[in-house]
Amino acid sequence: MGERNAGDCWLADAKLVSLMAHQSTDMNREELGNIMTVRTKPAALLVAQSNGHRDDEGESKMEPQVGLEFDSAEEAQEFYSCYATQVGFKIRIGQLYRSRVDGSEKFVHLGYKGKVFPTPRSSVGGASRTGIRSHEDDSPSDIVDIKRLKKDAAGGPVGEPYKGLEFNSANDAYKFYYTYAANIGFRIRIGQLFRSKHDGSITSRRFVCSKEGHQHPSRVGCGAYMRIQRQESGRWVVDRLQKEHNHEFETPTDPSRLVSVASKGYNREEGSSVLENLDLVETNGGLSLVKRVRESNIGSDWYNVVLDYFQSRQAEDTGFFYAVEMREGKGMNIFWADARSRFSCAQFGDAVVFDTTYRRGSYSVPLASFVGVNHHRQPLLLGCAIIAEESEESFTWIFQAWARAMSGCRPVSIIADQDRAIQQSIAQVFPGTHHRFSAWQILAKEQENLGALLSMDAEFKYEYETCIFQSQTASEFDSAWNMLMNKYNLRENAWFKEMYRMRKSWVPLHIKGTFFAGIPVDGSLKSYFGTILTAQTPLNEFIVRYEKALKHCREEERKEDFNSFNLQAVLHTKDPIEEQCRRLYTITMFKVFQKELLECYSYVGIKINVEGAISRYLVQKCGNGERNTVAFNASTLNISCSCKMFEFEGVLCRHALKVFQIMNIRELPSRYILHRWSKNAKRNSPRC
Repeated sequence: MGERNAGDCWLADAKLVSLMAHQSTDMNREELGNIMTVRTKPAALLVAQSNGHRDDEGESKMEPQVGLEFDSAEEAQEFYSCYATQVGFKIRIGQLYRSRVDGSEKFVHLGYKGKVFPTPRSSVGGASRTGIRSHEDDSPSDIVDIKRLKKDAAGGPVGEPYKGLEFNSANDAYKFYYTYAANIGFRIRIGQLFRSKHDGSITSRRFVCSKEGHQHPSRVGCGAYMRIQRQESGRWVVDRLQKEHNHEFETPTDPSRLVSVASKGYNREEGSSVLENLDLVETNGGLSLVKRVRESNIGSDWYNVVLDYFQSRQAEDTGFFYAVEMREGKGMNIFWADARSRFSCAQFGDAVVFDTTYRRGSYSVPLASFVGVNHHRQPLLLGCAIIAEESEESFTWIFQAWARAMSGCRPVSIIADQDRAIQQSIAQVFPGTHHRFSAWQILAKEQENLGALLSMDAEFKYEYETCIFQSQTASEFDSAWNMLMNKYNLRENAWFKEMYRMRKSWVPLHIKGTFFAGIPVDGSLKSYFGTILTAQTPLNEFIVRYEKALKHCREEERKEDFNSFNLQAVLHTKDPIEEQCRRLYTITMFKVFQKELLECYSYVGIKINVEGAISRYLVQKCGNGERNTVAFNASTLNISCSCKMFEFEGVLCRHALKVFQIMNIRELPSRYILHRWSKNAKRNSPRC
């Protein structure tokens, strides 16, 4: 806006005035809404030293022009602010330039948020590092002087992080680690936080490498992180640190070009930090801090599109169900299910996946789906929802809508994310339903909290995985878990405490006793919509792709139905049980059973105990140490195995089949051939 002349007056810069003359009348006022408004004082606005003047009303009638002089930069700012108010736009402070001779301020740009003005030197964020500040702007500048940050002892030390390093605030710690990462050649994200059980205040934070975890192809499970702990004095100290990375560094970045991002890390609000709801993500333009999505901001156009679709579907399908949640006259969550999905729930709604894959990354539509497993082990759509807000209230409404659509059916088990809001909603709407955490989320949390140990300590990794996946009894798991806590000093680790408390929702030992239709403990059901309909699908293609995915999946199901009734699998034994199961099971499920039957021939069973009609057998594979205990009741033909395959998958295991062979059982009791896996699963008696 102005350049200082030899007489310490300020002259209007020709380039800016020329641009303003051509562009100020074309500005969109909506684009200016977030620009700093400088407080003006009309009574003393202008002291123009050339051809300026004030009229009787104290308002300036002057427009900026080349050669206009001011006594100070502050007066130039006030003049331009007043001019902007009259014309109808708002101003902000642009770039500051200093003299190469004595470092004094040479000229400053005052601009507006619209088209970017060309400047002699590129600016960061379009704001001055040390220039004029508005009287109303008491918050920290979006742009931080990196040199000042390094010199400011109160803001935190400079150099490499180390245990015991202290900071005045978590904000200072974030800026420090961000700068350190830029200098080294890696990027960071904001990791987990921990709160006090007494007052809910944040007690510690983790800043992790951007390549931590495996949720995105760019992430490689890096274990580098810095954790800070809040002290009684209010200062923050580095209490845990992992410097080693498992990937190559990028070219170091000048922190002064990135610090505008780092400076937005924290904003104090009633003693807490909004950093809890921020994440550092990669964009086409580099890195930026973004608010973690809690509200999807579904536009009214979404409601118009889907409601038109629902009405057209109801005209064709009288069993089509949909519901829209309204709050204070505003449309929120949407749920729908067609007659086919509602009918399928009666046969296959016992094990359900609440698929919220959209939460893993950017998306155009927050589409969640209820997916079951049909008698061919294919994913089966049981309803869809568009989530307007991720809160307990929203999830509760969605689960209740699904239950109404399915005539009150309640799943035996449900696989869903670990979020507290989802946990509480499931407990409220589906009491007694076993909630199992999503496998991808468990893996992500393990990498976040144990990444360093798992990648750097092979012994810990072996012992941890043995504890989780090899424990056969609750006491065996508890013993192995306590050993880990003591050996690796993890007893006070908040994440370990929480995961132990929730062990029945993720540890295989506690999961395998509940029916989950065979969905692997360490994996998840294949996505129903696949790549046809994704979270990035735009609105104008959503309905078309949704219908295409629905048609594709249901066509695949029809093919398997046809094959099961018209084709026969090859028998591999003369055991009558094999023929019995081929006659009843779908082809897919018969192959699952047939594999167990063939495997049982390589096992031996030894009777180890008899209590009345109940005999117990130790069933072991020839040549290795795999052992399982099978209990068999000779009077009722009831059988159970310690591997819990039947309880988890609904198909008898090789160990139980071995005992049936020993007892010369020639036909399986009907209760061990689940109707839901049979060719006639869609017929006869439904589950609900």
